[in-house]
Amino acid sequence: MASTLELVRTPISMRDRLIVALDVDDLQRVTALVRLLAGKVGMFKVGKQLFTHAGPQAVKLIREMGGEVFLDLKFHDIPTTVAKAAVEATRLGVKMFNVHASGSLEMMRLTVREVQRVCRQEPLRRPIMLAVTVLTSLNKSDLERVGVGGEVIDQVVRLALLSREAGMDGVVASPHEVAGIRGACGRRFVIVTPGIRLQKGKRNDQKRIMTPEDAVRAGVDYIVVGRPVLEAKDPLEAVRELIAEMERAAG
Repeated sequence: MASTLELVRTPISMRDRLIVALDVDDLQRVTALVRLLAGKVGMFKVGKQLFTHAGPQAVKLIREMGGEVFLDLKFHDIPTTVAKAAVEATRLGVKMFNVHASGSLEMMRLTVREVQRVCRQEPLRRPIMLAVTVLTSLNKSDLERVGVGGEVIDQVVRLALLSREAGMDGVVASPHEVAGIRGACGRRFVIVTPGIRLQKGKRNDQKRIMTPEDAVRAGVDYIVVGRPVLEAKDPLEAVRELIAEMERAAG
């Protein structure tokens, strides 16, 4: 069983740092995409759409084809329910999963404890456990309408600190908040960022976005990209372009 330090270190290659979001409702398309991109990207994200459509079968299919999975279901419920769901995600063999940080310190602590317990007992690979701070589709006005005052960055850092206290490995956050998170939580705290678009890409429903190059330069560990790959005429070429943009930041 891999140690926590081995799991949360910054990935070496830009390829390993790229996560492709399989936001589709068709297992045949999933099969085609994974066959094309396995080994070319670090992980495939299975979110609510695909998981509701196909359930654990989607995760098992990706794993059988040699891909790693980021299970993006953003668990948010009472502590026991979330912890049990996290245990089942661990048993599925996912490399990474997430919960909502706003679910409480107790919820996250119990999740970490139960996942560690099942990894010792069964034994299983310990997944990277992340907490979602503020969705990249939200801005200050959106937060105010649900009763959260102040700047977005303040709420993000507050939830990141809570997540670290609970023992989570890192957070999901916009690249715009990376500096604040790093200053509060340190370099080894994992940051995964959605809302990534190519320079020439569309914003769609994302509000706090960055290009791959800017995100890597900002200090993120993993970037999640969906539409720029899924909507591309040549998904493999789109992946190559994304990695090239990321490598420019490191060069």
